[in-house]
Amino acid sequence: MAVPAQEHVHTDADLVMELRQCSFYYGRFRAVADVSLPIYQNKITAFIGPSGCGKSTVLRGINRMLDLVPGARVDGEIIYRGQNLYDNQVDPVEVRRRIGMVFQKPNPFPKSIYDNVAYGPRLLGVKKKGILDEVVERSLRGASLWDEVSGDLNKSGLALSGGQQQRLCIARTIAVEPDVILMDEPCSALDPIATQRIEELMQELRNEYTIVIVTHNMQQAQRASDFTAFFNIRKAEDNGCEIRWGELVEYDNTQKVFDRPAQQETADYIAGRFG
Repeated sequence: MAVPAQEHVHTDADLVMELRQCSFYYGRFRAVADVSLPIYQNKITAFIGPSGCGKSTVLRGINRMLDLVPGARVDGEIIYRGQNLYDNQVDPVEVRRRIGMVFQKPNPFPKSIYDNVAYGPRLLGVKKKGILDEVVERSLRGASLWDEVSGDLNKSGLALSGGQQQRLCIARTIAVEPDVILMDEPCSALDPIATQRIEELMQELRNEYTIVIVTHNMQQAQRASDFTAFFNIRKAEDNGCEIRWGELVEYDNTQKVFDRPAQQETADYIAGRFG
């Protein structure tokens, strides 16, 4: 495995999370091997790499969504603010509250805009309408959606445009006041204008949240992120059968990864010479 360059100068005080020698399995199949990298406070970290290299698997391992997949498991440690997220005493539901997820395809609930955003706080026991009203407005403002929908919060979330739906999902995520937001290709289903709005929103959100994004869009990673992790596919023969798994090749400041990558395969992928 290539040793990632370490030009970044952040301190432990900036560290929100650290993956330590993490391997991700589906049953006996090791999908991603030995990932070690830090996630820094109020920064955007991008995971890039070809399809099948395990970017989304790693992302879902971070907030224990892999627990929902039969046979999936994580070896190694994911240390979040001093606590291993995979310790037996850690509640995965609480992990997912603190580390929220925005998915590739906008997935608003078949409910009103208001009820979409209020859903999480209600699950956490918030019942008073006045408090819910404040949370809904604050979250929609935080997702840069309030001005577009405030006149009709009873409108179905499913009636919004794709870009608006994705911002509604972001509002729903931040309504429960997470610490970290994971975004799994949040713009892949959106047009260029909606994509630009989500990228602008990410820059606004990083003032309050730490963000990790999976993207196939090299330009998006370069524009939007502070740090970039490049994953690639490894292949081997096992009893005449080809096996594949993902591996972290390089992690560093985004500008360095794109302008002066330490590994040739990183340079080849960014330049479109991959494969």
